[in-house]
Amino acid sequence: MSHSNIAPVLPLRDVVVYPHMAIPLFVGREKSVRALTAAMQDDKRILLVAQKSADTDEPGVDDLYSVGTLASILQMLRLPDGTVKVLVEGGQRAEVIKVTEPGDHLVASFEPLSEPETSINEHEIDALMRSAVSTFEQYAKLNKKVPAELLPSLTAMDSAGRLADTIAAHLSLKLEDKQKVLEAADAKTRLELVLAQMEGEIDVLQIEKKIRGRVKQQMEKNQREYYLNEQMKAIQKELGENEDAPNEQEELAKKIEKSGMPKAAKDKARHEFNKLKMMPAMSAEATVVRNYLDWLTQVPWKARTKTRIDLDLAQAKLDEDHYGLEKVKERIVEHLAVQARVKKLNGPILCLVGPPGVGKTSLGRSIAEALNRKFVRMSLGGVRDEAEIRGHRRTYIGSMPGKLVQNLAKVKVKNPLFLLDEIDKMSNDSRGDPSAALLEVLDPEQNSTFQDHYLEVEVDLSDVMFVCTANTLNIPGPLLDRMEVIRLPGYTEDEKLNITKKYLTPKQLKNNGVKSGELEISDDAIMAMIRHYTREAGVRNLEREVSKIARKVVKQLLTHPELKQVKVTAENVDQYLGVQRFRYGLAEEKNQVGQVTGLAWTEVGGELLSIEAALSPGKGVVTQTGSLGNVMQESIKAAYTVVRSRAKVLGLDPAFNEKHDVHVHVPEGATPKDGPSAGIAMCTVMVSALTGIPIRADVAMTGEITLRGEVLPIGGLKEKMLAAQRGGIKTVIIPHENVKDLADIPDNIKGTLNIIPVRWIEEVLKTALERLPEPRVDAPPVVAAATTDESPRAH
Repeated sequence: MSHSNIAPVLPLRDVVVYPHMAIPLFVGREKSVRALTAAMQDDKRILLVAQKSADTDEPGVDDLYSVGTLASILQMLRLPDGTVKVLVEGGQRAEVIKVTEPGDHLVASFEPLSEPETSINEHEIDALMRSAVSTFEQYAKLNKKVPAELLPSLTAMDSAGRLADTIAAHLSLKLEDKQKVLEAADAKTRLELVLAQMEGEIDVLQIEKKIRGRVKQQMEKNQREYYLNEQMKAIQKELGENEDAPNEQEELAKKIEKSGMPKAAKDKARHEFNKLKMMPAMSAEATVVRNYLDWLTQVPWKARTKTRIDLDLAQAKLDEDHYGLEKVKERIVEHLAVQARVKKLNGPILCLVGPPGVGKTSLGRSIAEALNRKFVRMSLGGVRDEAEIRGHRRTYIGSMPGKLVQNLAKVKVKNPLFLLDEIDKMSNDSRGDPSAALLEVLDPEQNSTFQDHYLEVEVDLSDVMFVCTANTLNIPGPLLDRMEVIRLPGYTEDEKLNITKKYLTPKQLKNNGVKSGELEISDDAIMAMIRHYTREAGVRNLEREVSKIARKVVKQLLTHPELKQVKVTAENVDQYLGVQRFRYGLAEEKNQVGQVTGLAWTEVGGELLSIEAALSPGKGVVTQTGSLGNVMQESIKAAYTVVRSRAKVLGLDPAFNEKHDVHVHVPEGATPKDGPSAGIAMCTVMVSALTGIPIRADVAMTGEITLRGEVLPIGGLKEKMLAAQRGGIKTVIIPHENVKDLADIPDNIKGTLNIIPVRWIEEVLKTALERLPEPRVDAPPVVAAATTDESPRAH
């Protein structure tokens, strides 16, 4: 091997130099600098060999590739920091034979590699070269780093090997791929290799271009929104609209600190606020977080109204707004009395149950005013989604807190009075059961840590006073157990008279523009309205009738200017209200066989229930009609058995059931009726029909019956007594067990009714029938009297 095939070695990191390629290199390693110095002192030739790993600082023989490029040093410059900048130009490929280190730098013996003679024809080479140039043009369009002047020079090249080297030098390839091109001595193989690598790079660049396009589009959108927002701010500033407006985020931070949240809520708010600061202002996520923080700061964590402790003032306020309703008023004043002694007192949870129109909702507002609490009415009628109470989770678009938190934020105090209206009319479906969600709200032991799904922090509801209203006790048991039930059974005639004079008449005169002194409604006119134009437990229809009179009087005053005052009395009330709608005083009617008056409880108060029975020839079939429920049908069967078991005592043929069918009918057949309390009425009407003895028309009765003829207690006694009084009944038969309930009935009602408690059906018949039936001669003695001291079964 001649001396001319030995040259200093310069190991290269992350770069491969091809023949005919000029490239500047920065050299910092001492051995490499000494190799350059030795080459400059000799013939300026140096062998450029890529090292396999860029991390190796002292490369040995095994760390270098076996093929490199013999290059000439065109220029060398020493920099102040000790590194050397050198411009080299590749000459030809060379295979490294042996690497030694005789002195202070690497030296290698090498064998120049000339391009081998190829057997391929020129046309194939031309096709490959054209394909390579056109493919590189595609690559150059996607990769902007390729110099524009390179493409014309590629087209002018006539050497396939040089073309492949030039293209490879400008491709963004891995070191191993570039080295493969250098090691391919054959021009055809090199071109094919470069073509394949270009195809792969083009695919990658096209994907990059798509990604860049998407990112650019999003950035342009954000920049456009930012630009438009800045323009809007500038315009507002120019117009003087927004000069003093504080920074939104600063304002939010102040609200969080001033809100008085408990520690857990404040930590959550700060965490969300820090997230908000990192987000683009117009991003969807930022809007969600901002809305969340707005709700969190709107909840009244500390603010409260000072509740009134003056008992006399509260009592006066309640009396001013409502007549009667003593039990509710007494409970409210008791609450105030305890609060005067105890600093912290959970708000009571009351449930006002009564028919429509008795003033449940308006009473809630009066309680709030009496206690000096802010009033919030929340209707639960038809609510079927649990989220109405607990709120939606924040993962949903458009989510919000529940109505409880929303209303708290609206009144801005933590101790308002919440009126949960129509709590018995909630329903449930696949979205949850709102009545189950209310269990936590209405439990004094739990509602201090109420969890709203949207807020995700605990809200204290223990200072809130909850008043619920319902028409019936059709409320789930666990929910009913959490409430203090106060019944509002309905008003007596005296109460209705006072309510009309004190509240309804002044209100309707004001609403209809009737001035003071222009209209006078006498007491007997009001009583006529109560008896003949309304039949209800409350006063809603009565108020409509007063309003009707007021409207007609206003029209009369305007059409007859000479009129200065109109007096409405019982004699002329029909001129304003028309024909009487209801008959008053059933007691004036004739006693009937097979017709009895029962007393029923309905959602709108007590009602008189007319029950009829008739006989027809047959074989003992009992027919019942009138939309009767299962319980009432069973009462008819039980009553029929009682009659059969007492046939001889009642003077009946023991085989009467084999000769007669009995038909029991309850008029107003379209109205559904159910319940056990018509049992004694059913038995009485059957006895009357079978014996032909009339039933007294001025007697009404209520009570459940057993097969032994025992009379069991019933519910809704006050409503039934009010209905009896409204209907002109004189005598009311009630179960003996209900005597204790008479304490709740006003004295003026008890004074107008002859109330007879009974234990057995014989006592009922004695009072209700015009006369008792004659027993058959072969009848056994009646044993009922001997057992009257027995305690009736619990009902």
